[in-house]
Amino acid sequence: MATSKLVRGMGTFFKSCDHPQARWSKCPHDYRIRFRDASGRQVQESGFSTQEKAIGRLTEVYDTKRRKPRSQAKTERIEKYGPMRFREYATEWRAGQRHLAESSVRHLDSLLDNHLLPALGGRRMNSFDHKVVEDFIRDMESAGIGVAAQSNAFDKLASILLDAHRLGIFDDNPLDGVKPPQYTPSCSVIPDPSQLALLRSSGDDTFRLLVDLMSGCGLRNGEAAAVNIRNLIADDVYRITEQVNQTTKMYGPLKHRKTGDYRDVPLPPRVKDTIERYAKKHGTSDGYLLRHPKDATHPFQPYLFQNQWQRLRKEHESPVPPGIAIYSLRHFFASNCLSNGIPITDVAEWMGHKSIDVTFKIYRHLMPGTLGQAAKLLDLGLAA
Repeated sequence: MATSKLVRGMGTFFKSCDHPQARWSKCPHDYRIRFRDASGRQVQESGFSTQEKAIGRLTEVYDTKRRKPRSQAKTERIEKYGPMRFREYATEWRAGQRHLAESSVRHLDSLLDNHLLPALGGRRMNSFDHKVVEDFIRDMESAGIGVAAQSNAFDKLASILLDAHRLGIFDDNPLDGVKPPQYTPSCSVIPDPSQLALLRSSGDDTFRLLVDLMSGCGLRNGEAAAVNIRNLIADDVYRITEQVNQTTKMYGPLKHRKTGDYRDVPLPPRVKDTIERYAKKHGTSDGYLLRHPKDATHPFQPYLFQNQWQRLRKEHESPVPPGIAIYSLRHFFASNCLSNGIPITDVAEWMGHKSIDVTFKIYRHLMPGTLGQAAKLLDLGLAA
């Protein structure tokens, strides 16, 4: 008796007669099939008049066996996670966020502790739908929570519920049709060149160095605090390799980057001169220009820059213009780039934004010749 095997696990079809397989198509005997069921028990069936019908039956059984474990696994997930309280599920989900930096974890814990868990912690996961999410947003609005905090809390809730939806807990996505809180950052206040010049001359050497690095190279304040003479890799290029993490108080990887990642930024001659002059006057430690003033074995802390900034702000004739914050120095860098025709894609990369959408949303209005230039060009076409 000859048999014919199909793909592994699918089974075999055969005939019980003495005819060789080459003559099965002309042989009057029925085909038979042999396979193992879901429990592993061998099963034999007969009565198939053609090879196609025998293979069709084997395919049907094989597909059913392949689907059953997935269906069973989904049922088990629903039984496990559906009745679970949101607090318990969020704790498991948070443990999986290993990619987050320490500052991001701290922010996540704050949102969970202050907004999500007090409002939703006791709710069972299988009870979430779009009405529950909408009520959560309305309750935040009624409580007078700021729109930025509302937006952040909603984003974290959405991440948790989408994770549950992928597990199959919900038949319908509980976020479908929900309008997120609308947060639009206020317009950035940017110092003009004369105001920047006044700031540069108002503090000590450390203050001037930090102002130049942020306004001239677009560094974040934590990145500027980690300035290193070894990172001048060319006369016109500075390589940003690390930052002073405001949570750990130690050197760490750049925001949105892994350890060892870096980004290169343009180094204007004025900023290069400031770096070299500071290094010559004050010296360096392992290449670092700045160290903690009370303990040179520790990094310079960004809050020390903030303290000096606040002291200048409180002076009678303050050199800090109204509305100008430390981060306005980064805004000056972006404005200086875009107003001189540097592509926004380059600016986004130099500033270390996670996505160009961030750069575009904040600085689109600074791009020269956008709406106004477009209006003039369109008018020329209309007049033709």
